Amino acid sequence: MSRTLAAALTAALLLPAAASRAAEWPTFLGPNRDGLSPDTGLLKQWPEAGPPLLWKHTRAGAGWSSVAIAAGLVYTTGNEDGRQMLICLDDRDGTERWRVAQGPAASHNKYPGARATPTVDGDRLYLTGGDGLVTCHRTRDGGLLWKTDMRADLGGRVGGWLYAESVTILGPHALVMPGGERPVVALDKLTGKPVWSSDKPATAGYCSVLPVTLNGQTALICGTQSGLLALDARTGKELYRHPFADGNVANAPTPAFADGHLFWAVGYRKGGLCLKVSHDLGAWRFNEAWTTSDFASHPGNYVVAGGRIYGKGRGGLVCADLKTGQTLWTERGGAGQATWADGLIYSFADQGGKLTLLDPAAEEGARVKGTLQVAGAGNSWSHPVVVNGRLYLRYDTNLSCYDVRAR
Repeated sequence: MSRTLAAALTAALLLPAAASRAAEWPTFLGPNRDGLSPDTGLLKQWPEAGPPLLWKHTRAGAGWSSVAIAAGLVYTTGNEDGRQMLICLDDRDGTERWRVAQGPAASHNKYPGARATPTVDGDRLYLTGGDGLVTCHRTRDGGLLWKTDMRADLGGRVGGWLYAESVTILGPHALVMPGGERPVVALDKLTGKPVWSSDKPATAGYCSVLPVTLNGQTALICGTQSGLLALDARTGKELYRHPFADGNVANAPTPAFADGHLFWAVGYRKGGLCLKVSHDLGAWRFNEAWTTSDFASHPGNYVVAGGRIYGKGRGGLVCADLKTGQTLWTERGGAGQATWADGLIYSFADQGGKLTLLDPAAEEGARVKGTLQVAGAGNSWSHPVVVNGRLYLRYDTNLSCYDVRAR
């Protein structure tokens, strides 16, 4: 057999395995931190009872964390007996593989629930606790590999609702935002040792780091209590700072970037800001494109698709033109933590555990394509995840998995 024919046969044998390989959702808001699912072939209209339930796990613990999914496993975190637990489930049926204590539950008396979503990188798992303990674990059994305290070890300073960010893995680094004199720190992801830190002080908010790459260069976008920051991903040097929402009560949503536009909107009547971002001739440029008072998100996020941005606003789910900021429509009662999948929006309301499926291309009065009520109590601030034809919803101590594939 010729080498050419042998190579062709080998490639052909590998194709089915590659084609069937499951997509992954390794961290908060997915692999690109944009809330966009790669899924297609999903239900466009739900039955009245909602999509079929595949499994339900009732011991996720108290909190608002979402899930990370990789290699057939589901990871989340929640509080149990005064500790924040890191939990691993089998994605086939929701059975528990292991659970370990990551650290103490958050010390905030009113909001002690687990906040961050775990981040998976190969055979390692990273998690932030509410009081700032960052840990790295083995994925196979949860064994601790290293830990660092963002306040005690890194001099961190955070807003009153404590730490909520999910660790960002970028190349060899684990990026965290302790706040303080060194507000963003790149840790060696294998050892937890600091590699670089940003050079101008800021108070940490509740967002996660968003890497943005243009013309081969990467900037780190960080929403903080001191405004919107952009840092050089190689050195941590501050490239830009906008005072929008400086000193606001709480800046929680992670910024969104698409098509050269960077958008950030927060709650407490601050509205939103969009910047036009470019990188050429070795320089980054951030120019204000538009502002809006129609978006407002206390917790939550924004997704961008087809040149439009969707997210919580005054009175419902808002759709606006990304380039101009013009509000195109508002869907009353449809606002929530949002995920985009196969042309649809999965929106999980702030209260009561109700998820709404919306078709943004439909006419007014016909956008809602289904609703789903899940059991639990209190704030439903977890972000839904849609990947591999499955919808994962975390509410209170419950984590449910639904089949949303079209038949």
